Amino acid sequence: MDREVNEKPRYAAVVAVQLPSVSDVEFEASLTELRELAKTLGYLVAHTFVQKRAGFDTAAYVGVGKLDEIRCFIDSDSAPAMAEGGARSAASHPRGIDVVLVDHEISPSQARNLEKAVGREVMDRTMVILEIFHRNARSRAARAQVEIARLGYMAPRLREAAKLAGPQGRQRSGVGGRGAGESHTEMDRRKIRDRIAELQLEIIAMDAERKTQRARRQGRQGLACVALVGYTNAGKSTLMRALTGSEVLVANKLFATLDTTVRTLHPQSVPRVLVSDTVGFIKNLPHGLVASFKSTLDEALDASLLLHVIDASDPGFERQLQVTDQVLEEIGADAVPRLRVFNKIDHVGDAAAQAERAAALRAQYPDCIVMSARRPDEVARLHRTIVKFFQKDLVEAELFLPWSAQQLRGEIYVSCEVLEERADDEGAFFRVRGEVDAVNGLRARLGLKP
Repeated sequence: MDREVNEKPRYAAVVAVQLPSVSDVEFEASLTELRELAKTLGYLVAHTFVQKRAGFDTAAYVGVGKLDEIRCFIDSDSAPAMAEGGARSAASHPRGIDVVLVDHEISPSQARNLEKAVGREVMDRTMVILEIFHRNARSRAARAQVEIARLGYMAPRLREAAKLAGPQGRQRSGVGGRGAGESHTEMDRRKIRDRIAELQLEIIAMDAERKTQRARRQGRQGLACVALVGYTNAGKSTLMRALTGSEVLVANKLFATLDTTVRTLHPQSVPRVLVSDTVGFIKNLPHGLVASFKSTLDEALDASLLLHVIDASDPGFERQLQVTDQVLEEIGADAVPRLRVFNKIDHVGDAAAQAERAAALRAQYPDCIVMSARRPDEVARLHRTIVKFFQKDLVEAELFLPWSAQQLRGEIYVSCEVLEERADDEGAFFRVRGEVDAVNGLRARLGLKP
């Protein structure tokens, strides 16, 4: 949830280690992503500490010298002079730096040692994402999936928490030596295991319910499904809103939407098309979350067409492509037909720069669509492309409806696209276009041959 207007800003310091195998471009992209995640969580990044190392320090992620630098920065009366991105000075903030964000998942002992060294709460990349997911999950399924991921993250960290608590927190009951009683940590771990098992049963039940609902939707005559997939903050929700005319959340934040939203393509077409928006992808998404959110991405598996939405204004868009392709392959959706949609072209400089960028993208990806979800004419062009995809297997036919059977007139208009209608003394003639099953069903109702 956004910070209230009168609430004082909170400041974060980012710490990252660049390994020899990581290029400068990839490293900076990951840092930029973490800064955006911090923004979503409500923090202003005041400073970024970078260290190049052959490997992560096993004790505290970064070396002793870098630890001293971070501690001195946090303790300094004048630090930081100016927050990154032009934000006001953190020195005027009575608490200075509130949290240290680490651009990797670190071990419980590394987090504990780093926290003791710098004197501030430490959140690694996984914890940051988990907290965002926890705040933004709305549906029962999403909340359960997030809780499982958080509990799985917390379980191995209980031992370090017990060390910080001291000897008094280690033994809960029993007298004597080993095995005489159950420690706080052991009991907490058992409770976590029990809770995870309970949540998994709930998710299984919710999955069965969702599958029944999807089967019911897909069983309706003349129904087709499109799923929006792509990198978080690529404009999927804005595009969803433009294609369906629905009031879905649109926010310039990573993971603004976690729950799958399903709406009807507007204006409606034959066949009727449902559009679903899925959770956005991100590089280095914690593996536990990928597993937990597979059911959120199931809409992509059930779709007949995927709209792969890419931020055309991002110079590193190829990285977005790779991340999305990888995740789709992991969930088995790589075989679903896909249309690449390069969105946000209006964010690329002036008209000449936009035209140049669009031409380059079309040359590299001949079947793609380059557009802005905020331009009605370009949204209409995408709408026509979607409808054309689903109409490629439709057939045309002529139906005769005698005046005595006019109760079927509404069914004809619902299940088929009526291209022409004319009438004589005996009844009405319809030239229609529709799916083979729908047309044959109407013929059978009218006593005509398929």
